[in-house]
This record gives sequence, structure tokens and C-alpha cells, in this order.
Amino acid sequence: MSYVPQIKIPATYMRGGTSKGVFFNLTDLPERCQQPGDARDNMLLRVIGSPDPYGKQTDGMGGATSSTSKTVILAKSEQADHDVDYLFGQVAIDKAFVDWSGNCGNLTAAVGAFAIMSGLVDESKIPSNGVCTVKIWQKNISKTIIAHVPITNSQVQETGDFELDGVTFPAAEVPVEFIEPVDPSEAMFPTSNIVDQLDVPGIGSFPVTMINAGIPTIFLNAEDIGYQGTELQEAINSDAEALKRFETIRAYGAVKMGLIKDIDEAQARQHTPKVAFVAPAKTFTTSSGKTIASNALDLHVRALSMGKLHHAMMGTAAVAIGTASAIPGTLVNLAAGGGEMEAVTFGHPSGSLKVGAQASNATGNWIVNKAIMSRSARVLMQGWVFIPEDSF
Repeated sequence: MSYVPQIKIPATYMRGGTSKGVFFNLTDLPERCQQPGDARDNMLLRVIGSPDPYGKQTDGMGGATSSTSKTVILAKSEQADHDVDYLFGQVAIDKAFVDWSGNCGNLTAAVGAFAIMSGLVDESKIPSNGVCTVKIWQKNISKTIIAHVPITNSQVQETGDFELDGVTFPAAEVPVEFIEPVDPSEAMFPTSNIVDQLDVPGIGSFPVTMINAGIPTIFLNAEDIGYQGTELQEAINSDAEALKRFETIRAYGAVKMGLIKDIDEAQARQHTPKVAFVAPAKTFTTSSGKTIASNALDLHVRALSMGKLHHAMMGTAAVAIGTASAIPGTLVNLAAGGGEMEAVTFGHPSGSLKVGAQASNATGNWIVNKAIMSRSARVLMQGWVFIPEDSF
């Protein structure tokens, strides 16, 4: 009896923000996986350990959550005036599916470091000590992101004293700027309204803010769907009926946003849009047992990713939160107290996060110049991943 040997592929396992993923240099991939298609998808599925009917991803690098079932492919940028092209693949856990429809804002914080370490950034841009500004072209959404990576003794500085709720240990701060998260030629609000009424058969009718910024997101009021806005993961993720309702809301919202034509298509677009609910600031206890007072917050936001309540907040959803908060009248802005604001601190299950956005309405249409937040990143392991050679 013959056996299929394994092959090894150079890879780096990194944490970025509150997510983890397997990072690849495009040129290190098997030749037929260097182009989009089934071969690439099947390779990434096998690397992560999906599809897994047990939901554990035991036979792969995935961590059985949406935050840890991620892959990144980087290459020297083909875009003028950019350093690196960044392609993100969200790998489904129990399905043979890789979603390429959006970005991962958390892992964006690790892209700059990986690009520098991999020689994808021109050496002339890297100071001996200081900050290296890495200009990233996000290929999934065709947007520019700028990561400010600290450098010490000509090496990426990964350790430091910056604390990020949802991450156990402190690390070096990496400010990230999302440049024009909504292109001026694009519709920030797909229906042209900052608040719509979303009718969901069998569930109800709700006011929603639907926005394309960072990642397409549907915001609801927590009280309209029976929540306080301070819920932790177990309150949502242990309730199968609640998760089913959220997915139905997400599907109907995706249709209203014009992302899909029929709700049945939502299954093939699990990564986008996101659905989130907001509430005014109130004192709450985080998943780590820390109490955060209401006066330290502007509002609460809880967001779902890949069908489950996120343990903290997706970076791209934070961009959507910052953008929506800067526009008077959105549900996010109203939950934060209403009016003009350039930054908000919001509560999430693991703690709080501050995000800023610069918005203007000079031409009658809302324009966001950039959204800004700080994350951190660190290499966890570097070497090769092994998969059977018939995996792709």
C-alpha cells in the first residue's frame, strides 16, 4: 500500500491585534497555489484544518474560532507607491470554504512587521531606530492602509508596554491608519440613508445603520433585539436560536445593502457583512473579570463574526464603528450621545477600545479621510507548515 508524503511550506504564525493567523509569502507557495482558485483554497483549508465536523480544527493550525481561523498572503506590491500587497482569507471552520470578501483589521497590524522581516520593504525605508511606515495595499477591498511599525536596532520591535484588551500580554504599539475606508466615489451608506428600517420575516422590523467602511456592517440597537449591550460571549454563543436570528438578520441586511441578491447567498459570504448591536455606556464586567466604569466609555458595541459573538472586536468593524460614530444621526453616533465627535471609546466583551475617524460632508456626501486605531503584533512561530501533497 502506498502513502502520500507530506510537503512543507514556509510559513509564519503571528498574532495581530486580537486575532491569529498563518502568514505566507506568495512566492513560497506551491506554484499552482500562487494564483486564486481551488488549489489555493484547498491548500489553506488543509493548513488550517478545515472543514472539521467536530469544530475543533485539531488537525491543523486553526484555533476553532473566527479570530484564529485566518490566513494571510503577502507579496511585493504591484501597486504604485505601496510596499506590500496584503490578501486575507477567512477560513470557515466546519465548511470547505475560504471567504475572500473582506479584510481582517486585526491582522493588518502584523502585516507591516511580516513585510519588513520578509524583505518585502525596501531597506532604505527602515531606520536603525524609530518607526518604519509601511504602506499596504489591501487586495481584498482595494484600499490603502498604513502601519507604523516600531524599529529598534534595525529590527522590528515586538515587545513593549502597550496593552490591548483581549490580549493577555503587553507588546509594542502599532498605530494603523485606514486611508479612505470609503472611496469618495463609493456609497458609504448603500441605501443613501444613515438609518433604515430592516424588515426580517418571522423576527421583526428594526431600525438599522448599514455602512460600508472598513467592512460592510449592519448596526442595530441592543434594546430593539432584547439585549443590554453588555453581554459576554456565553450569553449569545450558547443560544442556538439567538445565533440563528442574528444570521437571518445578517442575510436580509446583506440583501438590503446590495451585497447579495437573495438571502440564500449569505451562506457563501460568511465574512461579510458583519452584524453588531450598540447601547449607551454603562458599567460592566469584562470576560476577564475587570470592571469598567461607564464614565470610561462612550458606548457599548457587540459584534458577530462568522456566526458567533466576537470575544473582543474585529479591527475592520472598529473602523466601521469609528466612521459611524463620526456621522451624526447613525445608531452608533446616537448610542454615544449624538453630535459631532472624532473619536469614541467603546466597550466590548474583553474590555474597551478607542478608535478615531475624520469625516466631512462638504459636498453633500459623507467622506471619511481615514480611521485610526492602535493594535499590537508578535511572531509566535516561524518555520514550515506540513500538509499531505494531495491536499490541493
